[in-house]
Amino acid sequence: MASPLLFFLLPLLQLVAAAASSVCVSQPILLQLTHSLSKAQFNSTPHLLRAISARSAARFRHHHRHLSAATTHHHHHRQVSLPLAPGSDYTLSFTLESDQPQPVSLYMDTGSDLVWFPCSPFKCILCEGKPTPNPALLNTSSASPVSCQSASCSAAHSARSSSDLCAIARCPLESIETSECASFSCPPFYYAYADGSFIARLYRNSISIPMSSPSLVLHNFTFGCAHSALGEPVGVAGFGRGLLSLPAQLSRHSPQLGSRFSYCLVSHSFESDRVRQPSPLILGRNTESKQKKSSVNQKEGEFVYTQMLNNPKHPYFYCVGLEGISVGRKYIPAPSSLKKVDRKGNGGMVVDSGTTFTMLPSSLYNSMVAEYEQRLGRVHERARGIEEKTGLSPCYYFDDRSKVGGSNTNVPTVSLHFAGTNESTMVLPRENYFYDFVDGGDGLSGRKRKVGCLMLMNGGDEAELGGGPTATLGNYQQQGFEVVYDLEEGKVGFARRHCASLWDSLN
Repeated sequence: MASPLLFFLLPLLQLVAAAASSVCVSQPILLQLTHSLSKAQFNSTPHLLRAISARSAARFRHHHRHLSAATTHHHHHRQVSLPLAPGSDYTLSFTLESDQPQPVSLYMDTGSDLVWFPCSPFKCILCEGKPTPNPALLNTSSASPVSCQSASCSAAHSARSSSDLCAIARCPLESIETSECASFSCPPFYYAYADGSFIARLYRNSISIPMSSPSLVLHNFTFGCAHSALGEPVGVAGFGRGLLSLPAQLSRHSPQLGSRFSYCLVSHSFESDRVRQPSPLILGRNTESKQKKSSVNQKEGEFVYTQMLNNPKHPYFYCVGLEGISVGRKYIPAPSSLKKVDRKGNGGMVVDSGTTFTMLPSSLYNSMVAEYEQRLGRVHERARGIEEKTGLSPCYYFDDRSKVGGSNTNVPTVSLHFAGTNESTMVLPRENYFYDFVDGGDGLSGRKRKVGCLMLMNGGDEAELGGGPTATLGNYQQQGFEVVYDLEEGKVGFARRHCASLWDSLN
């Protein structure tokens, strides 16, 4: 599920941490997520929306491919030529410690479980039109190869036994039998995403996470170093559930840091001044105790929680159960596959930082559209041409040609009801699910019309969604919420926040 995004990460913020020896850090660490996208890359709003809707769909549908090798290969080529690699939305930065410290900027991805980046010399196949990487130069005095005997090597090779891996690394039989092959390094491994792949070797090196003073230094941090990749020029910081993810490695350093993380994506509507505002990523924050203090001065809600569902096929996904969706006062129950994950890894909804728009199974999506048609279609003209141009649907014109006045305050609200004992409902603010813009006409008439589109997408028929999640909760719908991943309690929580001012309340 991992997909990269575009951004450059700025220096990170905050915190008095432990001394450079980094024993235990008791306070939360606050980092910056930078959004990669700007409207300037696109010649019109529909063009921008088209690129993003295509990318969201590609990232989602790739979990569900059951095609012959030849067809899959063909699809790989078709996908990597998309304008932006699927999942390219938020980046974060840290520094690789060596004689000459090097800044590294990676996509933050809750849908994968590995930290990797391009290393010099680096060759990227089918990367035209994508961001140009700045490959890291590994310094042999500070970076050491990971042993073929280590648990990290086994994790990178999909849990193969260390004896197998030592054999692949050409360690002699007598050393394998006596477990004395620590000097042989972990063989290179292949890692594939929905939209690209790479081959890398595992290394350990100190990295520093910039904060106020001093930086937090993580010694023996394990990462993949790639010299060749297909369609993936930018590295990824995997935040999924797995031994090699960033939170897992942080928790070995300081248990409290890795057991809980949250982010709060600043609402942007693709406006360049708002896209440029950094979004806080918070490691190790105790969300409960913080609550009372911060909700006084802002209209901020309490967290609503839902349990994580284990996915045997995609163990690094954060899957949750969705009970239903409300459109206005109309409650639409979700199909049963959205409430649980079966033994083959089918079902549930993935909470994903790397997909932009939420993807729903056809039955649920079509019921939402029917309700919109019922409420808006009777009053406003359906903008079919805009739907074709943007990949979003339904869209309506909200101007003087509507059957009744131009007001569009009657857009029905959208709420997501998650599985949970009490009321685990996420009420979306309007800008998270309905996008208003002015369409410049076809360039001939030059007439500008006000239009609005629903920003949840049809992920396809449930029957075709075997082999993976039935839905994805995209980052666009997560804007303006603090989303917490509590790994200790095995739950995900959502609380309405003014994300830009969360910086101040945490300082």
